[in-house]
Amino acid sequence: MELQKLSNGNHHHDAAVSVEGGVPPEKEKFQQNSDGSKRPQFTDFEGKTSFGMSVFNLSNAIMGSGILGLSYAMSNTGIILFLILLTCIACLSCYSIHLLLRSAGVVGIRAYEQLGLRAFGHPGKILAAVIITLHNIGAMSSYLFIVKYELPLVIQAFLGQTSSSDNWFMNGNYLIIIVTVCIILPLAMMKHLGYLGYTSGFSLSCMVFFLSAVIYKRFNIACPLEVFGNYSVSTAVPEDTCTAKLFTINQETAYTIPILAFAFVCHPEVLPIYTELSNPTKRRMQNIGNVSILGMFLMYFFTAIFGYLTFYENTEAELLHTYSKVDLLDTLILCVRLAVLVAVTLTVPVVLFPIRRALLQLLFPGKPFHWIRHIAIAVCLLFAVNLLVIFVPNIRDIFGITGATTAPSLIFILPGLFYIRIIPTDQEPMTSRPKIQAACFTALGFIFMTMSLTFIGLDWMSGEERRLGGH
Repeated sequence: MELQKLSNGNHHHDAAVSVEGGVPPEKEKFQQNSDGSKRPQFTDFEGKTSFGMSVFNLSNAIMGSGILGLSYAMSNTGIILFLILLTCIACLSCYSIHLLLRSAGVVGIRAYEQLGLRAFGHPGKILAAVIITLHNIGAMSSYLFIVKYELPLVIQAFLGQTSSSDNWFMNGNYLIIIVTVCIILPLAMMKHLGYLGYTSGFSLSCMVFFLSAVIYKRFNIACPLEVFGNYSVSTAVPEDTCTAKLFTINQETAYTIPILAFAFVCHPEVLPIYTELSNPTKRRMQNIGNVSILGMFLMYFFTAIFGYLTFYENTEAELLHTYSKVDLLDTLILCVRLAVLVAVTLTVPVVLFPIRRALLQLLFPGKPFHWIRHIAIAVCLLFAVNLLVIFVPNIRDIFGITGATTAPSLIFILPGLFYIRIIPTDQEPMTSRPKIQAACFTALGFIFMTMSLTFIGLDWMSGEERRLGGH
């Protein structure tokens, strides 16, 4: 669940030290063969991670809370259009990894921000760091949204209540503050986060468990669901209530591409994983990226289609919450909720670490570790994220805005620009096919961003009644 960002932050720090020490990282990262050619073997770090473990790590980096919004995306596009869009985003993500590996291979840089430094100087490094920071803040917000809307349902199920109450412990806003202060903040104040590996494996396991439950429930929940339409015996059920749409476009289709883009972002973690890979070659790392994205593609598609075929047009922006409309006391869904809640709660401090490290590099470059700065930044970040989660009405808005801004930047725009700027013109002129493809790839990212933001803005300004994910 995007958990490799911590290791990403560590590598950013190492690379920054190299630059500040006066030794450009591209001069020290690769060994020279006897014939003078460069071989992708880092001299300051010997990778020992196997192919399979690297696939596991990158899959963890890809997997995130975005999987909970995919069925909602399918309900607003239809099965065929969703499959086309999912395939396109997955293929473009693979091509983006190719661009990053080519750029890193030329100059020997192993951190996303350092590619920005090499391509555009210090402003490029700041831009990359800011975009990664904003994306991670969006990820943290989506995790706390899940806590906000799922924890009250878990408490309600344990109390055996079938209707919500006005008790303070059933208020999601109070609960996220309590969880933040009692669990997340103490973990975020640690100097090192040693449980990263355990959390990564547990988070991925939780999502596999979630997918299994979604598939199982598809065959155990009848359609139509009376609770959605308040149907009575004398009320006619619309014929298309339980009919899957193959192709549809509506006002909320605008959120589909941002949700899909948000679900596939893993690119800041590609280079750190490449660094730790045993026998690192570009082809080997590209294969790891392809296998990881293929695996997540299948998992995303099965989650989306089985969730959609369970609730059809009644699918909410956060799929897990939709099941509460069927049976609040369902034991299987309760177990899934608990697993997902624990996973996302443990993930928030993991995602916070690289944000803090980036802010320390930007605001206090070269300063030694200090507990006051360490704690103050964590408190400020968690305070800001809590405010965001309390006042933004729907997790779909977080998916939409983050997926329409930072995700296209990390997947499309920056990798294309890095490739154009870093690959020497004597190797590939600007009129060469690879450079033209990279330029088109970057332009596609700007088009996606502009279109998504425009449609989302029109949706907000329309003033029409819209579903708020049932929340």
